[in-house]
Amino acid sequence: MTRKLYYEDAHIRAFDAAVLSCGERDGAFEVILDKTAFFPEGGGNPADTGTLGNARVLHTLERGSQVVHRCDAPLEPGTAVHGEIDWEKRFSHMQNHTAEHIVSGLVHRRHGYDNVGFHMGAEGVIVDFDGFVDDGELADIEREANEAVWRDVPVTQSFPAPEELPGLSYRSKLALTENVRLVTIEGVDVCACCAPHVKRTGEIGVIKIFESIRRKNGVRIRMLAGERAYEDYRKRAGSAAAVSALLSVPQDDVAAAVRRLLDERESLAYKLGGLKRKMIRQEVDIIKGTPGNLVFFEEDFDVKELQLLANAAREKCAVAAAFSGDDGTGYRYVLAAGTTDLRPVVKAMNEALQGRGGGRPELATGTVRASRAEIEKYFM
Repeated sequence: MTRKLYYEDAHIRAFDAAVLSCGERDGAFEVILDKTAFFPEGGGNPADTGTLGNARVLHTLERGSQVVHRCDAPLEPGTAVHGEIDWEKRFSHMQNHTAEHIVSGLVHRRHGYDNVGFHMGAEGVIVDFDGFVDDGELADIEREANEAVWRDVPVTQSFPAPEELPGLSYRSKLALTENVRLVTIEGVDVCACCAPHVKRTGEIGVIKIFESIRRKNGVRIRMLAGERAYEDYRKRAGSAAAVSALLSVPQDDVAAAVRRLLDERESLAYKLGGLKRKMIRQEVDIIKGTPGNLVFFEEDFDVKELQLLANAAREKCAVAAAFSGDDGTGYRYVLAAGTTDLRPVVKAMNEALQGRGGGRPELATGTVRASRAEIEKYFM
């Protein structure tokens, strides 16, 4: 059985141990020590990485009562080895996991909801609760969670005897009966957990809940704590400062300034649409009717505008074809007709001009890869 130093002191960064065994498996060397500070992956908490001598520890896992270190080089059984964990990574995991306990404990205390899902990854800490908490309540919980950080209360661990467990009140995802490790955050939470935690809540620094998503009968939140929360804030603040400078407004006024820009953009788009419709009517009005086809090429027309143009011209020809695009990327099209069934027309055109699309007998849309010259020649 591996002696688990991370239970004795989660802040151990380096240690010396004896190599009990080493074997190659699935492209790595699996090393078992008599004791270790490397925490194995489990319960949503990532595994520790680091070094054992000159070997890099790529992953750590638990197999039975042993902690297995998957390394990129072999170690000689019977020898001593010096181990060092990636402390920055480990400490971040400790900050975020303890922060999750605080938030989950407060949700449970206020609503009785259980944490039914936990994952710590690149996107942040994801927590699923089996009941719904709205954004206003989550803001209150976030505030209370940070107050627990500012109070700098102790975080302790204990291993109650099996006969003590029925008389204890604690959170647990599983019905445990032995080898239960309780993590207690003074005045906030008691939870069964196997992962390393900070010694005092002040080490967490800050807790931030970023978003919540309703899921079935519950809610999923994404949160960050400690250095990761600080780095996220720094990036967001940098972006806000850049936008503030571009808009020439104070940062507190950025949202209102963006709203004004969007309103102006919507107003201009409406006016532009009106001008395009007026231009289309004028363009079609001066065209004389023909028993043949009419072909139009317009810059930066979307499908709706092409449709408006083709429909306006359909009464003056057999087929009105409106195109927008360029020879490099191809053209979108809309075909409209008064009495002609467009389905065979579109099929033949797509075959001739490397096109895709279709529609109803009187209206069809799609794209072609042919050049403008090829399109004009086809409709001559």
